[in-house]
Formats: sequence, C-alpha cells, structure tokens
Amino acid sequence: MASKVLLLLGTKKGAFILESDADRRDWALRGPFCETWPMNHVVADPATGAIFAGGGNEWFGPAVWKSTDLGETWTHSSDGLTYPAGETPVKAVWSLAPGQGCLYAGVEPAGLFRSDDGGRSWRHVEGLRNHPSRADWQPGGGGLILHSLVPHPTDERQLWVAISAGGVFHTADGGATWHPRNRGTRADYMPEGQNYPEHGQCVHCIVMAPGMPDRLYQQNHCGMYRSDDGGRTWSSIEAGLPSSFGFPAAAHPRDPQTLYLLPLNGDSVGRFVPDGKAAVWRTRDGGERWEALRDGLPQQNAYFGVLRQAMATDRLEPAGVYFGTNGGALYASADEGDGWTCIAQHLPAILSVETLVVDG
Repeated sequence: MASKVLLLLGTKKGAFILESDADRRDWALRGPFCETWPMNHVVADPATGAIFAGGGNEWFGPAVWKSTDLGETWTHSSDGLTYPAGETPVKAVWSLAPGQGCLYAGVEPAGLFRSDDGGRSWRHVEGLRNHPSRADWQPGGGGLILHSLVPHPTDERQLWVAISAGGVFHTADGGATWHPRNRGTRADYMPEGQNYPEHGQCVHCIVMAPGMPDRLYQQNHCGMYRSDDGGRTWSSIEAGLPSSFGFPAAAHPRDPQTLYLLPLNGDSVGRFVPDGKAAVWRTRDGGERWEALRDGLPQQNAYFGVLRQAMATDRLEPAGVYFGTNGGALYASADEGDGWTCIAQHLPAILSVETLVVDG
C-alpha cells in the first residue's frame, strides 16, 4: 500500500518536491534543492528510491545531483560528463532515465552518457555521436538536445532516444550501433518532396505504452504519432486534436491505450494553450478518438505553455495525472484527468514533472 506520493519538479531555479499521502488531496512543498542550479529533469529510480536531478548550464557546467533520503540531502557529480578535447563542451544534462542497473543521461549538445555506479561517474556512449547523420543534426528552439530516453523494460541492450532536431534513434546492442526510426513522421520545415526524411525530424517527446514495449507515442513539432513496431514506422493520430503542435505526452501506468497530451496553439503563434483555455487531451483507444479534460482548469486568459518533460502520471488506482507550466503553476488530477486542482503556484518555470510512489 502506498504511504506517500512525491512529485519531483525540475525548474529553472533548482529542484522541488511536493509530497502527499495516497489520497492526494493535500500537498506539502519542499525546496528549492540543488543550490538553485537550473534542473532540466528530476527522476526517481523505483528500484532503489534514489532521486536524480540533471541540469546545469554554460556557467555551472553539467552535473547530476543525487539524493538517497527523499530529498533531505544531496550530492552531485560531473565526473566523465565530457566530450573529447576539441569538441564543443557538454553544456547541460537534459534528461535522465534509470535502466536495468544503470542510469542514462542525455545532454546538450546532443549525446548520451551512462553511469553504472549510481551517478558517481559517467562514460560517453560514443556509438550515437558516431552515427553518420550526426553532421546533419540541427538545434531546435531549445538547442541541440537529447531529451527523451526510453529504455526497454526487459532487454537491457535496447534503448530509444530522441534528439531535437535529429529524430528518433534506436540501439539493440547497448549503444554500439544506432538506427534512425522516423519513417512516417513529417518535417514540414523541409523543402517540398523532402519532408519525410530518414532523420532530421524535430521530435518533442516519445513515451512507451505500459506492457507493450513496441508501442511508442510521439509528440513531434509536426504532428502526433503512434508506432506499434518499436518506431520502425509511425502513423498519425492527430485527427481530433486542436493542434498538431505540443511538447509533453504521458502514458497511463497500466493501460497501453490511454495517453495524455497538452497541445499548444502552434509554433509561431505564441505556443500557449489554444484560445487561452487550458485542457488536457486524453485518448482511451490509442489515438483513434480524443476528449478534452477541462474541469478545474482555467478557461479564460490562460496563456501558459507546458514543456516536453513537464507532464507525468503516477501508478496508483485511479492514476494521478500532473503537469507544470512555464509560469510556475502545477496542476494535479487524482482521477485520471476527469477533475483538476492547482496544487502549487509562483514556482520558477517548471521544466519537468515526474512521480515517485513510496510503499510503506
């Protein structure tokens, strides 16, 4: 039985933690942690309960912070988070993901690192940046970043990553070799006749459906997609959505057919919720149909955005759903999105939201 639920927030001014019991009605805020460094992604390893926060910038450099006591104390390390001499230095850690006995970090400029000692030291997974497409990778609006890390749940050698703007890549041999997995996704900014390239797409987020490792959902700069073959091919599922543009996606913890999105109005018209009316969009059938969930969300003068890692679900029954805004507000639903409550305001811009359920 769950004894507490933790929401792990990465913000422009450090990491924060909100804590509640299993009812998820009242929340207590702690932080800021990590000496108010910019924290792009804060995650937990469910196997150990350790919390990791990745971030930095050109002034601080990159680092991964770690807490083994649910945020009471923190240490950090950048040992090994570096490229060879002569290459553009690593600016910041952008994403983290626990693997099977390891921890992955995606960085800017786009690249992949792995730790096998709980974040104390890191080694560069060179195979990805050795891919022949690397010379064609271009920075998106947030920079040239590796922002999505999706380890296979049972095969430690498989991993999917997403690079903005480089596309989705997959390895089946632990990172030695990589293959683009972008067939069927558009790149509307490319010349006519070249807008379905093998690589170069501006991916915003990829997530895996629970219990179905070959089902991936992708929010792209140019559409919303689903793959049922591990990314080898993608099909559009944007029909019924108010916009083909957005950043975050969050999978239901148990139902592979259920997905949550928060579309924005477009890339060049403000990047805020359509018509200034907030809604989370939910599908219960893998993207065939979508419904807008608005109860408790502001329906006028809402001009916020939600970034690519700032939406998450918890594993309770019913599942909780959460998202944070670039204006520093955090919204929560304890009933799978049917009703919403604002549980925190006036925080720094929220860059990531993740959950940790502690059993006790």
